[in-house]
Amino acid sequence: MTDRELDAAGVSDPALRAAYRHCRALNARHGRTYFLATRLLPVERRPAVHALYGFARWADDIVDSLCPGAGADVRVRALSRLQEELEEGLRRDGSGEPVVRALADTARRYAIDHAHFRDFMTAMRSDLVVTAYPTYADLRAYMQGSAAVIGLEMLPVLGTVVPQEEAAPHAAALGVAFQLSNFLRDVGEDLDRGRVYLPADLLAGHCVDRELLAWSRATGCPDRRITAALREFEALTRSVYRAAVPGIELLDPVARPCIRTAAVLYGGILDAVVRDGYAVLQRRSVVPRRRRAVVAADGLVRVAAARLRVRRGHVHRPPGCARALPAAALSPATAAPFAEEVA
Repeated sequence: MTDRELDAAGVSDPALRAAYRHCRALNARHGRTYFLATRLLPVERRPAVHALYGFARWADDIVDSLCPGAGADVRVRALSRLQEELEEGLRRDGSGEPVVRALADTARRYAIDHAHFRDFMTAMRSDLVVTAYPTYADLRAYMQGSAAVIGLEMLPVLGTVVPQEEAAPHAAALGVAFQLSNFLRDVGEDLDRGRVYLPADLLAGHCVDRELLAWSRATGCPDRRITAALREFEALTRSVYRAAVPGIELLDPVARPCIRTAAVLYGGILDAVVRDGYAVLQRRSVVPRRRRAVVAADGLVRVAAARLRVRRGHVHRPPGCARALPAAALSPATAAPFAEEVA
């Protein structure tokens, strides 16, 4: 994290600055799409976003990447330790664990409901024992803690032009839409971990089961029944985006370009899956770098326009918003390395 971001956010304690930098590194390494979009936020709000996503990435790493081959008991203990650190950190407004230290500071600064973090940890623990979801309702209940709460945590940081409770359903839906996009892209990788996030009844409607998915993954052979099931899941995901995207206009104008860019990039994952013929069991679909650069350039233009309107007094400007970007920052040529950095 740059000194400029931390200075703008008013973070002066050396240990806390190091904690925020640690979160930023986690977000940059694991959440490249959202990391790119975060750079469109006013500079003083970026550390808070990195703290929220850094904590989520840390917990997710425990579930999926901690000591490859380690048993569930090792991961349970690690999650339990993190839960204890979380509770103590929120209570004392500090922690020896960097991600918790930054998270606790962000929660205090933005008055974020602690229940969101606890719901998230409950979802992470369920990943250690739940390997399939019978219906979309079951999956949606899981995503309330794994994804919807992320959108709700973000609202106080982004700011709204309406009461937060009015924007909350849209924010939660967008978090769910992002995760559904990842589920579709990662069907093969999740299957390798023993999990199937596509609802069993959706799969069964196309005569697909875990065994057929595993066969396709192992042999590299596509199957029209799997393709049909994936196509239906894609359509379901797009319907969630349609419910979520209108909420972007309810956000603080200077925060809208960040979230709009994130929505376009995550939606681009669906486009990439379609372009690859739904071959998610054979390879990972990615948004092309050129497309990322174009989206980044559009986001930069929107940032400049929004901040210019704020400076001219056309909209309310929350204290501390960054100044409008210089014109030189707005070209696709400038945006290309910006997107390339996190490609």
